[in-house]
Amino acid sequence: MEEILKVEGLSKTFTLSRKQQKIEHTAARRKTAVDNLSFDAYRGEIFGLLGPNGAGKTTTLRMLATLIRPDSGDAWLDGCSVVSDPETVRGKIGFLTSELKLEDFFTPNYLFDFFSRLHGVDEATCAQRKAAMFSRFGIDRFAEVKVANLSTGMKQKLSLVISLVHDPEVIIFDEPTNGLDVLTARTVTDYLQELRAEGKTIILSTHIFSLVERLCDRVGVIIDGRMIACGPLAEVCDGLSIEDRFFEMYKEVKGGEE
Repeated sequence: MEEILKVEGLSKTFTLSRKQQKIEHTAARRKTAVDNLSFDAYRGEIFGLLGPNGAGKTTTLRMLATLIRPDSGDAWLDGCSVVSDPETVRGKIGFLTSELKLEDFFTPNYLFDFFSRLHGVDEATCAQRKAAMFSRFGIDRFAEVKVANLSTGMKQKLSLVISLVHDPEVIIFDEPTNGLDVLTARTVTDYLQELRAEGKTIILSTHIFSLVERLCDRVGVIIDGRMIACGPLAEVCDGLSIEDRFFEMYKEVKGGEE
């Protein structure tokens, strides 16, 4: 297998506000969100980061997408460092998060063209990709409808399409089905499998066991910012379902706490 992403010793710590301290039920002013995290991902696979809310999954993906800088460690995407060469990395990835907010005033047509120009996609290629992807996700019927008037599912599909305007080799998804109805969620997961079949590498975070079992070739289990287990899905599960294996590991880490 050809390695396309190498992560070594990523760490990130944040200062907590008083409000955050109350939410976290802690007197500590600093929180380590990601703690010396290392893993690899290979070309043409779906790699899942599995963990509970607050485990550090989103922080990890944001560092890989160069949105935030690690305190220590580094990651190399196709040989390019997220720390020392973030601009090159950004050109190689697509990043989709549920927190992506599209401007209500604009239409899908405008947004696809705008982001294509940002990525240097020529007009002919832009038109070809837009026609194919809008048809694939049913956006073509709403191409001139303002974002404000689109359904939640349609907004999510448009966000997905926009994140892929430049046909990236590595696609990073943070909770790709979060908040979606069952039909839209199935459309998205089917498309992820199609992308893998095309040789794309997909890194996704999730807390949904069934999503890992259905999609992921390999999985990393992350708890309290640390990688607890990482490898092929069958190897990590060790004869159990991923749900049962996860809770075994969780109890080992937390000393029986659930």
